[in-house]
Amino acid sequence: MSRPRKVPGIRPYTHPAGGWGALRATAKAIREQMDATEAALTLFRTNKPRGFDCPGCAWPDKEHTSTFQFCENGAKAVTWEATKKRVSPEFFAAHSVSSLWNWSDYELENEGRLTHPLAYDAASDTYKAISWDAAFQRIGEVLRAQPDPNMVEFYTSGRASNEAAFLYQIFAREYGTNNFPDCSNMCHEATSVGLPQSIGLGKGTVSLDDFDHCELLIAMGHNPGTNHPRMMGTLHEVAKRGVPIIVFNPLRERALERFADPQNPIEMSTFGYEEIASSYYQVKVGGDAAALKGIMKALLALDEARKPTGGVLDRDFIATHTHGFDALVADLAATDWASIEKASGLPRAALESVAEAYAKSNATIISYGMGITQHSKGTGNVQQLANLLLMRGNFGKPGAGICPLRGHSNVQGDRTVGITEKPGADMLSRIEQTFGFTPPDAHGHDAVASMQAIIDGRSKVLICLGGNLAVALPDPGQCYPAMRRLDLAVHVATKLNRSHLLVGKESIILPCLGRTEQDVQAQGAQMVTVEDSMSMVHASRGKLPPVSEHLRSEPAIVAGMAAAALPESKVAWMDLVEDYDRIRDMIESVFPDFKDFNERVRKPGGFRLPLPATERVWKTASGKAEFIPFSGLNEDPEVSNGNVLRLTTIRSHDQYNTTIYGLDDRYRGVFGRRDVVFMNQGDLTARGLKHGDTINVETALPTGETLRLDGFIAVAYDIAQGSVAAYYPEANGLVPLSYHDAQSGTPSYKSVPVRIIRHADETASRTLSS
Repeated sequence: MSRPRKVPGIRPYTHPAGGWGALRATAKAIREQMDATEAALTLFRTNKPRGFDCPGCAWPDKEHTSTFQFCENGAKAVTWEATKKRVSPEFFAAHSVSSLWNWSDYELENEGRLTHPLAYDAASDTYKAISWDAAFQRIGEVLRAQPDPNMVEFYTSGRASNEAAFLYQIFAREYGTNNFPDCSNMCHEATSVGLPQSIGLGKGTVSLDDFDHCELLIAMGHNPGTNHPRMMGTLHEVAKRGVPIIVFNPLRERALERFADPQNPIEMSTFGYEEIASSYYQVKVGGDAAALKGIMKALLALDEARKPTGGVLDRDFIATHTHGFDALVADLAATDWASIEKASGLPRAALESVAEAYAKSNATIISYGMGITQHSKGTGNVQQLANLLLMRGNFGKPGAGICPLRGHSNVQGDRTVGITEKPGADMLSRIEQTFGFTPPDAHGHDAVASMQAIIDGRSKVLICLGGNLAVALPDPGQCYPAMRRLDLAVHVATKLNRSHLLVGKESIILPCLGRTEQDVQAQGAQMVTVEDSMSMVHASRGKLPPVSEHLRSEPAIVAGMAAAALPESKVAWMDLVEDYDRIRDMIESVFPDFKDFNERVRKPGGFRLPLPATERVWKTASGKAEFIPFSGLNEDPEVSNGNVLRLTTIRSHDQYNTTIYGLDDRYRGVFGRRDVVFMNQGDLTARGLKHGDTINVETALPTGETLRLDGFIAVAYDIAQGSVAAYYPEANGLVPLSYHDAQSGTPSYKSVPVRIIRHADETASRTLSS
């Protein structure tokens, strides 16, 4: 795209994703964070049978004996955790919390690993070292002093192991609450809610082997080159064998266009690459549901036209395995093409072309990310993907199925072992049978509800098992002040982040072992387990010595808090953490799918949890897979003002969730800055703006609620007209806490109606009016 003037930090990146650029970035991460020799040995152990699971994304491992099993961003995650940098009590003595607040998120985490338990001292406005015993004692005192256990929120990050997450949910339930805000509430909760209604299972149904047999891959609303880069090796293989890959994404993302495999010597030596997308459709932000309805409508027309030769739908599958097809057909018949084209931003011919390709394929996989889920109708979006797959029987056969792309490496596992605010009766019954206490059965708080309770003063204590909750949530204008009003905030963490600086009346930081570090308990060296995106459960064993003798493992920290808070507990907390096999025995007792857990997880590659939908067994109320129509075409509330654009939040390539590894986003041509808004050239021109202009952004919600970001830079980019993009979490300030999917509670980070105003014009207007 032509850019009329140079803007500092903005320059085109012409190379493919991966390739030499990835190797240079990996080398830079190693050089800045670790000793080169130690880094090489550590990275070689990543995602290996006797090594540790990458603390980054949840994409599974295919070949456990290959030279290396990590990607560029995986190397960043490992070196970021295994860094030689340290944050000691001396650091905090030299820096008040108030002064640290002015540091960037990148600067805070880049200081290195926490080395001691810490408690906030209001008199000096600093964190000071505290003993583990004193920390646990104080946490226990505060928890026991709460008049209602539902005044405590137990947050979980997806990086927690199965063992830690299981103990954590047992701790909270014996304490008396089901308040489990979780990072999945902010990403794939629409999957966890929507898919069970459709297919009786809240997880993906494909395995890595299915990618070897698929005849078509449809990728919607995700950017694997940045957010799950190990998937690129799989996409590379699929493209290389000539399988069509159809992409729907508002932005042209480099990794979905072309990719050079750093493990391919021919591509590296010749500067070659593989074209990834066979077709690339730049759907409008918020237009996915309309696009899917268009494809399904076109598919029905094809079926009607080809009835004499048998049609294109799998009628036998629909009749035997599904319910609600006629309602879907009626809804699609009532939806006109002009409205579909307007809402999706795509021409009818393009969607008919996708339907043709889908009709030819005997085995189709649909992969999707948060571009589908993070909308006010995200649950409905997910169900439209399932509808499309059901129409041709693309469940329960090789090379076919649905593939939600999870984020953190154990975000799915945490849910499997009980981190849920809506527990089922069977799970609660087995907890009671296993541990001897009666857990509460009332639904608790998800992430949005927990923060609303904190804002309202109904919740007074927050315990965070990892993560950076305040930054991850939308609407910092409400969240930050509320966090500062807490009676107690407890953070289990490896590094300092902004949530730790939102000190309440009391704040405690408990430093834990990282995934890369040895975990030695009373009965010797321990392993933990994680579950990947495809329901494979496998072991992880850290190899590095802990960065400090004062660190404890997450299971040991959870047990320490529980023992202090529940002096009459029926759970043998300290006995369980002596040997994690004992924890896994308890997991097996509560969750029968983990039968023979300790035996099976010791096999290379681990084991796969049961997925009934892959056997065409539907755990729905009807006993069949359900076609669920989408009401209308809009994923998010419609705004009548024609000057409104739709903002989607995105992550840079130097980022993983709220962790900022650096200030570059090289595939999008941004270097050393994050204060940008990507805009279509037509939208710039229509507003009298130029590439590089300073702009203000304000929400244009139907409720009239106005949030603002001032002083950002407009960057001309290849993005669908009517759509704009800005980085998360900076743009979270434009997302109200109340703006979320009613069914799943997932915030609508991916479609916020906004107005763009030239900063100079607004400044001049204010000057004149004053």
